[in-house]
Amino acid sequence: MGFLALLVQADHADPVTSIATTFGVDWPHLIAQIVSFAIVCALLYRLAYTPVLRMLDVRRQQIAHGQANQEKIERALAEIELQRKDTLAAARAEATQLLADAREAARRLQEQETQRAIAAATDIVEKAREAASAEHARMLVDLKREVGRLVLQTTSVVIGKVLTPDDQRVLAENTARYLKAS
Repeated sequence: MGFLALLVQADHADPVTSIATTFGVDWPHLIAQIVSFAIVCALLYRLAYTPVLRMLDVRRQQIAHGQANQEKIERALAEIELQRKDTLAAARAEATQLLADAREAARRLQEQETQRAIAAATDIVEKAREAASAEHARMLVDLKREVGRLVLQTTSVVIGKVLTPDDQRVLAENTARYLKAS
């Protein structure tokens, strides 16, 4: 401190020293405070500011990483949305095709059933015709017998005699021929 005191006394003639003395600046205390302040600044820089800067850098990297992940997620969501739309479009197309196939199958089935019903109706009509034809033939045979019997009976009443079996046969044949001709 003796050296500083000499400097301070030697420079009393200096204008800075006279202003410093006027305001009561004590150089030894001022230099001690500057050194203390420098030490505190160095310690704060080393112990507080540097870790805060590192933490901010890490946080900045995390934010950048988060933004990159968000962009990846947004791209992935866009791709998934496209896939979903494609899948829905494919499902709609498949459903439309299945519906068209089902309608076609129903139309074919209806056509087949209609054909079967027509065939069954035709078969029923044919059987009815056959039955009517058989009934008609049977009725004709019965009618011929009955007419033959009535002719024999009428003839025997008109002639007044009993016909022999040969007479009845001849008369029945003649009547049958007459009925066939008419």
